[in-house]
Amino acid sequence: MKRLFSAAFSIAAVASFCLIAAPFAMADDVDKKNCDMTYTLKGWSAVYKTAKGEGTITCKTGETAQVEISVKGGGLTFGKTEIYNGKAEISGVKSIDEIFGSYAAASAHAGVVKEGAVEVMTKGHVSLALAGTGEGVDVGIDFSKFTISKVGTSASK
Repeated sequence: MKRLFSAAFSIAAVASFCLIAAPFAMADDVDKKNCDMTYTLKGWSAVYKTAKGEGTITCKTGETAQVEISVKGGGLTFGKTEIYNGKAEISGVKSIDEIFGSYAAASAHAGVVKEGAVEVMTKGHVSLALAGTGEGVDVGIDFSKFTISKVGTSASK
């Protein structure tokens, strides 16, 4: 079991690095943030991971949108967390419509959530950097889909 956990942790670490490094590889498109998002997110995991939340996106162009956030995935993960006062920087977009859809996420985590974690995700040329404070207990390795959709719709791109 220890060897399985170690191998899974290594895979998640490499996947997380790739997700973090990808935005820097596209620096010419993504050198400045275009939009901000404030959000809350609440969820749990027991092999299957799920979370729901809401937020507001505001772009430099003046475009704004109320959004729903959902996270679905799985892995070797157990816990319950809540993020409040979440903030995100979004770059690489010309229109707010490019933000909606699903982003791939991979993470390895362990401990009591008190301070915020930072996570960077990409969807094509769009880069999303999330940060926030929260509380809960969380341990494991997971791969998930982080989806942003306009309030009242469900995006599954």
